Order: sequence, then structure tokens, then C-alpha cells
Amino acid sequence: MPLPPAPSQPPETDAGATPSLEAEAMGDAPAAVGNATEGDEPYRVLIVEDDRSQALFAESVLGGSGIQTRAIAEAAGVLPALEEFQPDLVLMDLHLPDMEGTSLTQRIRAHEEFAHVPIVFLTGDPDPELQYQVLEVGADDFLSKPIRPRHLIAAVQSRVQRARVLRRLQGTGQQDLNPTTGLLHRPELMRRIAAHSTGTGGALCVEIQNAGALRDRYGFAGFEHLMNEAGRNLAALANGFDAARLNDNVFAMFAPVADEPALEGLSRNLRDGIGRDGIDIAGTPQRLRAAVAYATCAGSKPGQLLDHAMEALREARTAPLGIAAYQAPVHDARDDRLLALLRDALANDGLRLAFQPVVAVDGGEEAQFQALMRLPEDDRPMHSAREVLPLAEANGLMPEIDRAVLARAIGHLGDREPDTPLVRLFVSHSPRSLAEGGHVEWLRRELDARGVAASQLVLDLRLDDALVHSEELAPALARLADAGVGVCLSQYLHGSEADVLLSQFPLQYVRLSPRYTAADATAAERDEARGVIKRAHALGLRVIGPSVEDPRAAAALWSSGIDYLQGNLVQEPEHALDFDFQTPVL
Repeated sequence: MPLPPAPSQPPETDAGATPSLEAEAMGDAPAAVGNATEGDEPYRVLIVEDDRSQALFAESVLGGSGIQTRAIAEAAGVLPALEEFQPDLVLMDLHLPDMEGTSLTQRIRAHEEFAHVPIVFLTGDPDPELQYQVLEVGADDFLSKPIRPRHLIAAVQSRVQRARVLRRLQGTGQQDLNPTTGLLHRPELMRRIAAHSTGTGGALCVEIQNAGALRDRYGFAGFEHLMNEAGRNLAALANGFDAARLNDNVFAMFAPVADEPALEGLSRNLRDGIGRDGIDIAGTPQRLRAAVAYATCAGSKPGQLLDHAMEALREARTAPLGIAAYQAPVHDARDDRLLALLRDALANDGLRLAFQPVVAVDGGEEAQFQALMRLPEDDRPMHSAREVLPLAEANGLMPEIDRAVLARAIGHLGDREPDTPLVRLFVSHSPRSLAEGGHVEWLRRELDARGVAASQLVLDLRLDDALVHSEELAPALARLADAGVGVCLSQYLHGSEADVLLSQFPLQYVRLSPRYTAADATAAERDEARGVIKRAHALGLRVIGPSVEDPRAAAALWSSGIDYLQGNLVQEPEHALDFDFQTPVL
């Protein structure tokens, strides 16, 4: 039975109201308690619940504690209610008649003004995996039905108190600090790096090792406890420098006045300091190990600094001392020639595309290709993206390349005869270009000008880039989804932070890392790929197996449930959009 329409004004509740019969029957009726410090407005909670009795129960319990409430029964009314009621917290049922609570949470988080409103799920679903799924899509807590009134009130009050503290910090200049660790939030650290105008200093990345094993041993909550303690430790070791949690188990630090020897010394201090003292968890001390890498501002532009430090981190993971410094590629005279060739191609629309089919393993009518950039040079073989892109990134040319490649891809789609089947193109793209202001709007105009449907285009984002730039990407991806352009997360390797992106980003496709699709992939890697495919399918995503060149590897992927195959086994890249997609690959 639907709830009555929400009142136009937040209902005033009587702090001394009699608790509901259901609350009394549970033997834990709440006492009327104050819910805010003197001078604060009463707490406001938006209840999203289609079961009228459950909604009335929550309203009665919270209202009896002086908390203002508003209840709605359908997901469609949530965003308008958020705008009008401005709640301190959303208390939400997991299963709603018109939308799952997890999907609704993602929709709420896509709006910047509601990105930090606490969301608490209240559900009787006994699935033990549910808590992790709920938290990874952006919810803050998970409460199981039936719940005692006192526990409900305590959960709501603690969350609202923290949210209001954060809002107060916005007025004191401390809004950029994480209240748990004292570290900066990631976007603020990246803003400060981007604003750095001199060539002094550098950035460091600190990776906590064995993150997967720690999560398996202590669970999601235990792992977060360890990372928060590591963050507090890092803040103490930072020596006044800015630092932030970069992703799941990686922290970043910006030292704008440190020279290279000082960065090396700081790296050692961070490595040793992280592992010096055990962190108490489950009654025992757990020592953490860290790998540390750094890059200097002298060798990197501000926009490349963290990317270079992350690149060095790959070496630090296996270095004997666990420390590595970014080394710029050795200059080669051939690079000057290639760079001049690239600049000329960008100025004169000289880039070309090759196409490799992305084929459903069982065949079908879906015609789709991966668009691969090529740089022609007289009568020589064309240069591949693998040769060109590192040079382009080092010289700040990626935004120009991204637009040139997109424009050419859209041109190919627009030039097809009207009576030919529609084709979908996957186009690799830099997250940094996508996050630039006006880029999505430019893409909309290009599609409209050539009469190409937005659904014919899928932007391919590399996992490593997306992890570093995830917060800047989120609003751009929301605009991209509104435009109807698809998104694929490529080079995908399993990891807890990577798994979070699967549910937080508006994706349609996942392209696996070639590590999973190689002929010599280990049994463990094939098992891991099977788990990734299962997880992606649970989220409604389709999975592509790239770089497939061996029939046995293709068969193993097929048995794992892969949706599409791509690679020379299917067809080598060609310069025409031509392939028989109705013939099954296997």
C-alpha cells in the first residue's frame, strides 16, 4: 500500500511522543533524547521504504527521539525529496518496487550536492555478501531487520553527528581534511599539485603490501581499520607535507620543497615508519609493509607527477629495498623525428585508424570494433599507439590526440551508407582529457554534426588511469552517461579498489587484462578471471577478452563465461569496418 503524499513542509515531531506498538513489543522503547547540540537544528532523516508498517515504525522511533522525518515509498521521489527536505541522512530499504537501493545510491552519489549525505540501508536480506556490495556502491552503513529502536537511534545519530561536523569544517577551512586520518582528500591534493608552479620538489606514492591477503584475513571493516591507522601514521610521518589516500591501499604525498636526496630519505622514513609499530586488530598486532616510489617535479609536469610516481611504484614492489624513483625514458634522436611527425599529423588531420572486431563468442548481429590509432610515415609501416602514446603523454599532447582520434572515429561512423547495419566503435581515451571542462559537450556536438547515435561509441579507459583519477572522472562519466555514450574499463585486473570502480562508474563493458587471456596464463589467473567475469555479470556488465591469439586460451575464456573475444585469433586489425559477425567464434 503506497504511503500518503509527503507533506510540503518537514513534519514537526513531539520529542515526548509515545513510541509505536511495534517498538514497545520489541521491549526496547526509546527514551526521548536530544539529538543536537544547543543552537543546532533538529536532525532530519529521509526514510525510503515501500512497506508502510516499516516506514511508520522508523518514523515513530526516530520522531520519539526528536528527529524530523519524511517518508517516501518509491525511488522516483528520492531526488526531489533530497532537494526539498535537505536531510542529514537517508534511511533506505534495499529492495524498492521501482529500483534497487544500490542503483538508487549510485544515482544519489552522482549528484555533487548529495555526494556526502550519509546513506544507511535497513533490510532483512540475510545474504552475507550483501554488506560488502552495499558499502562498495557508496552507502555508509548496513542495519539488519529487526532492529531495536535504541540501536536505530544510535546508528542514525552517530552518522548525522559526523556529517554535521564535516559541514562545520567547511566553514573553518578544514573541509579538505579527512576527519578520520587527518589527511587531505584526494582532489585537494591533486589541486595543490596542479597549482605548483616551480620545478622544485616531488611526489611520493606509498603502497601497503599484501592488501588482498589483509582483506581476506580481516574482512572489509578490518581492512579499512588498518588503512585508516596507516593513514594516521602517514600523517604523523609526513613532516608537514600534504598527503592523501590515493586509492584502496595507496597513499600519495606532495613535498614541494624537497630535492631528490630529500625525497629518497623521506621514502626510507615512510617505508620504515609504516612498518615500525604493529596495529592492534582482533586482539593481535599487525605490522604493515610498504613499497615507496617518488618522482621529481624537475622531471615531470604537474599533471604527470602522480602518474610518474605510480609508474615507479611498479618497480618498487619488486625492488630489494622496496623503494624506486621514476626514471624518464632515455632520449633518442628517433623520438624527435616521431614527435615532429605526430605534431604534423595533429595539425593536418593525419592520424589514421585500424579496426579489430570485438566478437560475441556465440555469434550474433552485433557489429563492433576496437578503433586502433595509427601514425603514417611516408612508405614505411604505420606507427602503432604503443610507439606514439608515451611520447604524446610526455609532451602534453594527449588531449589533442584524444579529440583527433574521436573525430576520425565519428567520421568513419558518419560516412557509412544509410542502409548498412549500425556499427559500434570502442575508442581508447585518456581520463584526464575526459575530465577537462567542455570535453563531453564537444563530443556531443561532434556526434550531432555527423548524425551518429551516441550508443555507437564506447570510450575505453585504462584501469590504472581510472584509479588515479577516479574522483575527477565521476562527474564527467555522469555527463557521458546522460549523453548516451558507453564506457569500458580496460586492462582490468582484480583488486578491491578496482572492484569498487565496477559498481561506482556507469560502465557497460569490462575489458580484461591480457594477463588473463594469454596462452600461458596460470590456473590461478584463469580462476581469478572467472571471478572477475562473474562479478561483472552480477553488475550487468559485459566482458571482453582481448589479445586472444591461442585457441586454447579462447576456449578457457569461453568456459569462464566471457561475452566477447578480440585478438588476432579472430582477425588482425584492418583499415576497413568489415567482418562477418554472425559466424560464432568458437
